[in-house]
Amino acid sequence: MPIKKMWGGRFEAAGDELVDNFGASIGFDQAMAKEDIMESLAHVKMLKATKILSATDADQIIAGLEKLADRLAKEGLPFTVENEDIHMNIESLLTDEIGPVAGKLHTARSRNDQVAVDLHLYVKERLPRIIDLLVGLQTALVDQASANVTTVMPGYTHMQHAQPISYGHYLLAYFQMFQRDVERFQFNMKHTDLSPLGAAALAGTTFPIDRELSTELLGFDHPYANSLDAVSDRDFALEFLSNASILMVHLSRLCEELIYWCSYEFGYVELADQYATGSSIMPQKKNPDMAELIRGKTGRIFGDLTGLLTVMKGLPLAYNKDMQEDKEGVFDAVKTIIPSLQVMTGMIKTLRINRNRMEEATHHDFSNATELADYLATKGIPFRQAHEIVGELVLKGLKTGTNLADIPLAQYQEINPRITADVYKILKPDMAVARRHSLGGTGFDQVKQQIAAAREVIDQNQQE
Repeated sequence: MPIKKMWGGRFEAAGDELVDNFGASIGFDQAMAKEDIMESLAHVKMLKATKILSATDADQIIAGLEKLADRLAKEGLPFTVENEDIHMNIESLLTDEIGPVAGKLHTARSRNDQVAVDLHLYVKERLPRIIDLLVGLQTALVDQASANVTTVMPGYTHMQHAQPISYGHYLLAYFQMFQRDVERFQFNMKHTDLSPLGAAALAGTTFPIDRELSTELLGFDHPYANSLDAVSDRDFALEFLSNASILMVHLSRLCEELIYWCSYEFGYVELADQYATGSSIMPQKKNPDMAELIRGKTGRIFGDLTGLLTVMKGLPLAYNKDMQEDKEGVFDAVKTIIPSLQVMTGMIKTLRINRNRMEEATHHDFSNATELADYLATKGIPFRQAHEIVGELVLKGLKTGTNLADIPLAQYQEINPRITADVYKILKPDMAVARRHSLGGTGFDQVKQQIAAAREVIDQNQQE
């Protein structure tokens, strides 16, 4: 026999089972069970403080909710599709626990503000965890950079050898990307730290509630200033998914390069065994599957963001059932980016660097061509002319197999008699790196300064 809905007073017919299953959200919003009990505890304590509920009734409800919270933590709670969502499931379980007085809990409250509170609490609790994991990844990058300040590798543009750089400098570029991610998630807290509780369905309530008190009890900074906005706003969730998408872009870019660097053709790095897999048929294989998985999971997060943007784009105020679709993407993003950050941090910490292979790749690639052009410019040759001269030397070298460092001094002096033997010093890859000492450049001293500044940023991130 169908269970009577808590909202079923004005309905004559019971719902169809297919429709009930289609409309229910308990299959996924049970992830917010803890938050729903937290929200209910704050609400009933406010109702008690404002004397909307008697102390006797309120204390009975509080005791019942605390029992449910304890059971949830220890063994979990049973939920049913018939009760639709986490809110009505908790209320039903509370009724089983303490009787009809549980019905007083919903005084001056709607599921509209209730679900908004739960999602705010869910995101708010997880943002610090995500930031902490980002800081852990930053730390791993800085530690590797510190060990590789003078490790020279080719720098690339268009995936072509461009100029020699410090491998430490390369790693610090990702540190900066992830710092912007940290700052975005920190700002996300501002819009997450708002309490919708007390907005009720959309217009507020006639009961003399104290929204400031319930806001304080829930640990939010401020209550929403407008009740319509409070129940219909999902900007904080969109910001979270947008931030998560940008984070996954950064992780995916790093994964892409790790996959390149650990290939036979590059051989710059080797992944630790625990972050690689083998082949079922080819015994020699060591596949960068974890990096590929992170790269692949990026699409999931993009889909989560696109899904919620599409849900929200045409909704009139205030709450609409469409907004039931706001949660699964957020839950999925949390479940995706947390292990992705953990796995990436482990990969970076345990990465083995083939310094000789990296440096060797800079000796026969003409990536010191800019150094030679700059050198010629110091001898009074206009840079554009110097650029053309060096380009011709590179073309000839490619045809004859001659590197710039192998060109005889006499041939250089035919270009300009003021060229001396010091040209060979500046053509060395490590010297080409060391001389790039402009602010933020790849010069070894600059990299050391960037590392020191990065450690200060990490310390600050850990304090916030």
